[in-house]
Amino acid sequence: MKTSFRIAMLASVCSLTLAAPAMAQSGMDTADETSGNDEIIVTATLREASVQDIPLAVTAISPTSLERQGVVDVKQLASISPSFSFQSTQTETSGIAIRVRGVGTPGNNAGLESSVGIFIDGVYQSRPGVALGELVDLERLELLRGPQGTLFGRNTSAGVLSISTKKPSLTDFDGFANVTYGNYDLMNLQAGVGGPISENVGFRLTGSWRKRDGYVESAGGAESHNKDRWILRGQLYFEPSADLSIRLIADYSKIDEKCCDGVIFRETELALNPANIALHGLPNSGVTFSGPSALRNLQTNGGQFFNGAKQWGFSGELKYNLGGAKLTYIGSYRDYESSSTAETDFVGLRIFTQGIGGESSVPGQPPTGDRIKSTTHELRIQGDAFDGKLDWLIGGFFGDEKIVSTATATLGTHFQAAASAFNFGTALGPNPLFAFTALGNGGIPVNAAGANAANQFNQQGKTYSIFTHNVFDLTDKLSLTLGARYVSETKDGSFDQLQGANGACQAVVNGLLSGAYNALPAAVRGGLQSLNCFNTATPVSITAPTGLGGGLASRFLPLPREFSDTFKDDELTYTAQISYKPNTDTLLYGSFSHGFKSGGFNLDPTAAILSNSAAVLTTGAAPQYTDPRFSSEKIDAYEVGFKATLGRINANVALFHMDINGFQQLEFNGLQFRTFNVGKVKSTGVEAELFGKLADYVSLNLSGTYLNTRYPSDCTAGIVASDVPTISRLCGAKLVRSPRFSSVAGLTYDGPLGGSAWGLLANVNLQYSDSFRVQVQPRDTNGTLFPVQENFFKVNARIGFTTPDKRFTVEFWGTNLSNEITRTVTANTPLRGVAGARSYLTFFDEPRTYGLTVRTKF
Repeated sequence: MKTSFRIAMLASVCSLTLAAPAMAQSGMDTADETSGNDEIIVTATLREASVQDIPLAVTAISPTSLERQGVVDVKQLASISPSFSFQSTQTETSGIAIRVRGVGTPGNNAGLESSVGIFIDGVYQSRPGVALGELVDLERLELLRGPQGTLFGRNTSAGVLSISTKKPSLTDFDGFANVTYGNYDLMNLQAGVGGPISENVGFRLTGSWRKRDGYVESAGGAESHNKDRWILRGQLYFEPSADLSIRLIADYSKIDEKCCDGVIFRETELALNPANIALHGLPNSGVTFSGPSALRNLQTNGGQFFNGAKQWGFSGELKYNLGGAKLTYIGSYRDYESSSTAETDFVGLRIFTQGIGGESSVPGQPPTGDRIKSTTHELRIQGDAFDGKLDWLIGGFFGDEKIVSTATATLGTHFQAAASAFNFGTALGPNPLFAFTALGNGGIPVNAAGANAANQFNQQGKTYSIFTHNVFDLTDKLSLTLGARYVSETKDGSFDQLQGANGACQAVVNGLLSGAYNALPAAVRGGLQSLNCFNTATPVSITAPTGLGGGLASRFLPLPREFSDTFKDDELTYTAQISYKPNTDTLLYGSFSHGFKSGGFNLDPTAAILSNSAAVLTTGAAPQYTDPRFSSEKIDAYEVGFKATLGRINANVALFHMDINGFQQLEFNGLQFRTFNVGKVKSTGVEAELFGKLADYVSLNLSGTYLNTRYPSDCTAGIVASDVPTISRLCGAKLVRSPRFSSVAGLTYDGPLGGSAWGLLANVNLQYSDSFRVQVQPRDTNGTLFPVQENFFKVNARIGFTTPDKRFTVEFWGTNLSNEITRTVTANTPLRGVAGARSYLTFFDEPRTYGLTVRTKF
């Protein structure tokens, strides 16, 4: 049934486009005219051009389209483009992943760059969390699909999201204000004003504030998933002469929210046994709500989460007409700082806290968060030659980024008892994680409560590149585009521990290395160490017994180690595109692109741990440590497509295939985050879009993506031996968040209300997705399949009334009216369960929201 549906949906789009002799690439225009088909101008190739004339898969979305679908930030764009997806976990300021065509990089590690680059007014935003601001007062938004290696300031391996804010006017004074109230006590204010200061100087000032109660409340009463954020942006635009223009932009924004708790989607059987809970002296299991019903009702169990960020930045753009060529310079500086406090055990027990001011935090710790400072400079010169048959562009880019990521963790009063209950059950008696520490501490057991560590990671990166992008008109109908970029990357990374104390870990290490645990099975010995020496709360200063020469125990056991290293790489990326226009309304094209995304450092305390502990202890082998660096990601992409316009209807079809080598993957296994390269990933699919006006005032948009994004059977090719056991489980599976089929359909009436002078806006939008995986691994270590997110429909709708003078509009709106609660990420609940009996934690998209918006403009 699902297969028939998705084939029918895709076929309907394709058949409608094939039925017409003309096809067009997506451009969700919102012109007020009642007839005709306005040309949509984009800058996807760093040149102003009609969207129908660009041999790229690009979707141009107007501000009005964003408003009609209730899109207020980047995370909601999936309701407009089925090829786009967004996910976040326990924090929206760092744990973010953006995917295009099923390809993307999780954001829980600041050392990872995004596969989808975000550019605001031409400036690269170094991490998705930096760009997660309000989409307000925009000129346009463009989504480029596929690797972008020869344009923009930074290489991206999956796509580009280019956001352009509204530029100050030198001729007209205008402004707007929007006021919104909705359920969960949502309040949103947006306003902007701008115009000429003098004949050659203009300004624009824009602001937005959004606040909303959380839609999640835990069993203990903690609120989560609220909103409290604001942004202020100011611009000055100078045009001293017809040949010179200067645009200056400055902004400041702040987020102060309670986010984001997760639902226990599956509970471990070990927590359902009251005798097990009582044996280890726990007051309860820590979980009141679990399972699908907990997800449907958004019921969680954790403590309070806090998530904040503040940032400021400025950029400048200079354009100068040299006569035979045009020069463009864009420079920027940005300072971003995030913070979080999270009870990331996600249950009602006091197991561990990340950050300061939480249930288990101890005084004197530094806050958890990222500080990212970035500087960019880009210079381009472009012109034409040979009587306009060659449109050439050359440029250079420099970027300097400094990341300081601090992670603080403290173990709580229930840590050992809970970890014992949910990992050993009743097999080893009461609280073995506490009891067995006595064997390494002179017969006195050691309580882990209060054990902590403050870990600081640094990564400083510099990138240099030169690039060219040239369009040759071979005939009046046939064009060839050739582009190339040489990029050189250097990153210095390090891990330094600011403080740490864990007596329970020291006792276990003493027992292991002195032979006190030799009678225990190897799995039990490993559990005693990995749990009592919980990686984020373990000092790097844990020592070995004097009988082994003392010194750091990390020479013998896989324990956190400090590191300092350098990553270097360079690459030549390139593209070739051929396009043919048999008439003014039709474009056919084919392209090949070689893309690149830089490697870097796994900013985690386990990034450089001992990898051959058994050999060191049994044979005296020399220690070997894991490399904290991960390699660059490289991609070859092939695409063919056609697009055109016939009357009022536009459409497009694009077929694509991508081969990715060294795919950068992040995984959480219940104890730690691991970053590694997967040898091979492939993505193959077709995108079909149809949009335009069915009649005066009535417009339609229909799009679908059929996708096969997968780890091939030989996905371990070329990887290091130590990663084979983990990566081999991926081979043959699909990537996360990559449904086989997804689609969006919308219908809008925007015209007069009956025969009156009042205006009526009526819009409905449907979003469909096939099922998709939400965990990195398809199966548990014992072969058990992890659950998937089932297929779903979501419905958005909006109805509005505009006064005869067109100055005021009142809109009633609802998003996700069917109240589909869909999972975005599922992972093993920390420290809870074993293979075949694990607890699963899940994060989710927003529930149904509705409200009233009043708009005015002048």
